[in-house]
Amino acid sequence: MCKSTFSTQDMMKSTCICLLSLLAPSAAFVAAPSASRSSTTTRLSAQESSRADFLRDVTTAVVGVTAAVVQQPFPAFADETLPSGVAIKVVKSGNGPQPDIGELAAIRFASFAGENKIDDIFETPEPYYTRVGSGGLIKGVEEVLPKMRVGDRWVLTVPGNLAFGAKGRPASAGKPRIPANAEIIFDVEMVGLPGKEPELIELIGDN
Repeated sequence: MCKSTFSTQDMMKSTCICLLSLLAPSAAFVAAPSASRSSTTTRLSAQESSRADFLRDVTTAVVGVTAAVVQQPFPAFADETLPSGVAIKVVKSGNGPQPDIGELAAIRFASFAGENKIDDIFETPEPYYTRVGSGGLIKGVEEVLPKMRVGDRWVLTVPGNLAFGAKGRPASAGKPRIPANAEIIFDVEMVGLPGKEPELIELIGDN
């Protein structure tokens, strides 16, 4: 099976071209002079009206689906795949420092399981604070955080065994169910390194 190399923009362009070709007769009618439009309208058959309604509904549906796809940060391809299987797509590169193990890091992120959004804190007043290496996030993300610099924004494709594993996660208030071994898309930005705790570094280790 061949892998498609079309981007989301390519998909949108192809869809628009296809729809425009289908809508061409309707467009020609809309552009008709007003003097003849009334008589033309009376001659429209029920079948033609139905076709126009159908095309309008299809156009609305395609636009809605395309918008939903664009909102999800699924990478078209990976810039790097780690030996563990975590794939990294670089969205933005920063030039700040990298965190040490045990360092408090401020991050923003959104995560997805299939079409379901799990979390999104890109628009919240405060970022999420986590100790790098403390195990507060799924394993695939914990593996990647020490590699990031302040200002980096990466989209990670995390295999199920480094996410919620064979147990998955049941649905809860405001949170969707995550199936067993579900692949997780994790869009993460390193926004700051507000401080360190040497005691925690000694506890966790520097590797």
